Amino acid sequence: MKKNLFFLILLGILLSSCSTKNNEGLYNLTASEWYRQIIKDLQDKDLEKADEHYNGMASEHISDPLLETTLIILAQAHIDEEEYQLAEFYLDEYNKKFGSSRNVDYIRYLKIKAKFDAFGVPNRNQALMLESQKEIGSFLQDYPDTEYNPLVQTMLTKFNLAVFYLNDTIQDLYKRTGRMQSAEIYQQRLQENEFYKQSIIKPELPWYRSIFEKF
Repeated sequence: MKKNLFFLILLGILLSSCSTKNNEGLYNLTASEWYRQIIKDLQDKDLEKADEHYNGMASEHISDPLLETTLIILAQAHIDEEEYQLAEFYLDEYNKKFGSSRNVDYIRYLKIKAKFDAFGVPNRNQALMLESQKEIGSFLQDYPDTEYNPLVQTMLTKFNLAVFYLNDTIQDLYKRTGRMQSAEIYQQRLQENEFYKQSIIKPELPWYRSIFEKF
């Protein structure tokens, strides 16, 4: 009986060891093999695996040139999936490993674009809008001749318009609730804005969202 019990325990340990070995994942691959695996993960729409395999690639090939391409691809893949914090992580990694005077404006542009793509609803993300305005202002000051200037200027205009719309909505809320002193503060902000007295078509929410999101 004891021998049978010992045999079962030993068999369980062996099976567990085999299972662990099978689930260990990939290792000791060349940079090209890691790269092909990550591309396959992206083709399979498995971003989690792609992230995992990037970690393996980065740990085994700290400064391989293929990492440069891989980081940009992964950043764009996460932007496409609206996972903007992960996209920024990869852009920061790119900047640390491969950032130089020839591409630093491109990386900062991509980070601004990630924030812009994350901004989807006009009356949300006030902190994101203000942070993006500040970041764009800094970018334009640091790189006045960058080729991305027109694109970033367009984003800034849209952020400015969104802030104006948000202030207008808040001012209307204060008026409707009788908080006139606060309403006057926001009225002053509106009057100082470049879009004041301009003909602007306000963004409209679908009826099924406006029920819950209108101030």
